[in-house]
Formats: sequence, structure tokens, C-alpha cells
Amino acid sequence: VQLQASGGGLVQPGGSLRLSCEASGSAFSMAVMAWYRQAPGKQRELVATMTSGGSLNYANSVKGRFTISRGNAKNTVLLQMNSLKPEDTAVYYCNALIMGLSYWGQGTLVTVSS
Repeated sequence: VQLQASGGGLVQPGGSLRLSCEASGSAFSMAVMAWYRQAPGKQRELVATMTSGGSLNYANSVKGRFTISRGNAKNTVLLQMNSLKPEDTAVYYCNALIMGLSYWGQGTLVTVSS
């Protein structure tokens, strides 16, 4: 499984961005998909997860602002980020957990600054 994340960039506080993760491989439909982020000088933290059955979970810090979903394109997972705050600045990583194996994409940088 290979994951390709995109969509990061510079946005002002209060703005929005949508991250996309495109996955290769036939086992994608069985995966638990997740977005993590790592801010400078901090540990990587879980942002949002989505099971193959559609169950969603979010970190408290992003609840009500971020939405994880499957994209229209096959094997794509999205992270819609609204009402962005400077503390959301981080490198965001896409993750797939498939039958106990964890796969990571390269990160995409999100910078929230005026």
C-alpha cells in the first residue's frame, strides 16, 4: 500500500483547507484510515480516524472543525479543515491500518498564519 497526501499550504486563521490522501492497493476498502499531525517540537498526534464501516473519531482539539471522509475518487480519503487556528500548524500525515500493518504517506505541511 502506498499513500500520497496533498493539499497543504498557507492559510489565514479562520480559513479552510482540504487535504487528500490517495491510496494504492486492493486492500484499501478494509483499512482504518487516519490523519495524524506533528507540530514543530511536538510528538505526532492522531487527528481523525475512519473505519471501513464508516465510524468516525476526532481529537477533541479538532471536533466540530475537521471532517474526515472518503473522496469521490476511488481509494481517496479527505480531511476537510475549517476554522483553522495557528495551533493547527503542523505536518499532516495520512495513515492506513490494514490487517495489523500500518502504512504512512509522506506529510503535507499546513501553516496557519496571518
